[in-house]
Amino acid sequence: MSHTDSHRAAARLYTKLKYGWVWATTSFAGNFILAIITTSLFSNLGYGQEVNYVFFLAVLAVGLWVTEAIPPFAVGIFIFTGILLGFGTDYILEDAKKPVEMYLGTWTSNVIWLLLGGFFLAEGMSIVGLDRDLFKMTIKRFGTEPNRLLLGLMLMTGVASMVMSNTATTAMMISSILPVVRMLGKDSPYSKALMVGIPAAATLGGMGTIIGSTPNAIAVGALQKEGINITFIDWMIFGIPLAFITLYLFWWFLKKTLKLDGIKLDMSEITKSRPDNRPKFEKNAVIFTLIVTVTAWLTEPIHGLPIAATSAIPIVLLTMLQVVRAEDVRKLPWDTLMLVAGGLALGIAMVDVGLTDIIMKSISTLPVSVFVVAAIFAFVGVSISNIMSNTAAASILVPLGLALPGMWGLATPLIIAISCSCALLLPVSTPSNAIAFSTGLVEQKSFRPGGILMMFVGPVLGFGLVLVYALIFK
Repeated sequence: MSHTDSHRAAARLYTKLKYGWVWATTSFAGNFILAIITTSLFSNLGYGQEVNYVFFLAVLAVGLWVTEAIPPFAVGIFIFTGILLGFGTDYILEDAKKPVEMYLGTWTSNVIWLLLGGFFLAEGMSIVGLDRDLFKMTIKRFGTEPNRLLLGLMLMTGVASMVMSNTATTAMMISSILPVVRMLGKDSPYSKALMVGIPAAATLGGMGTIIGSTPNAIAVGALQKEGINITFIDWMIFGIPLAFITLYLFWWFLKKTLKLDGIKLDMSEITKSRPDNRPKFEKNAVIFTLIVTVTAWLTEPIHGLPIAATSAIPIVLLTMLQVVRAEDVRKLPWDTLMLVAGGLALGIAMVDVGLTDIIMKSISTLPVSVFVVAAIFAFVGVSISNIMSNTAAASILVPLGLALPGMWGLATPLIIAISCSCALLLPVSTPSNAIAFSTGLVEQKSFRPGGILMMFVGPVLGFGLVLVYALIFK
């Protein structure tokens, strides 16, 4: 970058920081006004003030999530404030006071504890360098033949993202492959394959387990409120096959479209051993904790302890053994928990006042079968997840899918969660894509072909596998 270019970049950044509040404020006000206008039209249907108020909160939350006038986690906090003001006081709604504990209870729901346990595991693995070991193991196992190595890296990324957050996994793997990309140059087809394939593998691999992707946890949490318990191993029955099939298809697509044959790779510099400053005891402690925790999650049907309870294992062990310290805990993605808790509270409110039933009755009057309605939910889920947080998209759609009759009330929330994880079209579609794009080594258009493929293939495969699971196991 030239001196002039760096000045321009600095000026743009300064302008964004200085005047970003103008955009945020006007966007927030615009969403607020739009929500009021939409709610006033909706209120003409005569459903009552409680339904109208929750409808207003839902429209406003969707608008704020899409425009990002305030960060997604702040929308979660805003939802709580709106619900508590509406149903916990007489300031907004008259004679509509009701116990607000069920909304506040989302802060301590099983989903929150499950995600928190996953965060501690991911942090512990990163601290002791298991991420670097994973990369070296991949090269050792799959060799340096380009296509085999790409598949190996994507498989390792996918497997890691089943127990770590997709964001953390992508950050870990991208940092590992950057030397290769810089060595080849960003215009190399193999560089493009790595920079697109790694974030895609993290997102698709996350479909394999409940903790792999936040939409999964939202769907499980919503079903649990309805008395339907999906265990860790239950999810894996359809999640693991789906993750590996989509991941393999994405690899095959990259191999065919980017024509990777004939590229030579020199990995000598990258595989060079570096001094490890952490005590060996700490690495063993993390491996032991990982094995115990995952085993406890997988054997829930045998011992009967809820996943939320066994999620305390990494929290207790890793802090007790001094692997994860206070300063590490402060770096955990607490904002994700705020977003999930707020989204769950909004879902409970929509169900509690009957808004989901009203929407589903309107949908049921359409001249289409429930099968088609579920398919529409899947397509809407993947479409809006491409332009907004997939967690936010799942928070909006899962409560609606839950209101479908019979088996579809179980299957549709799961289908929605999976579809939301198939959004790979844009850098903003998923944090994994954003991390790859932020390196400046991949262009926005490079995400497009694979993103379009997964918009259709992912939801269709997810739809089929979830229906088989629902029919056979539930």
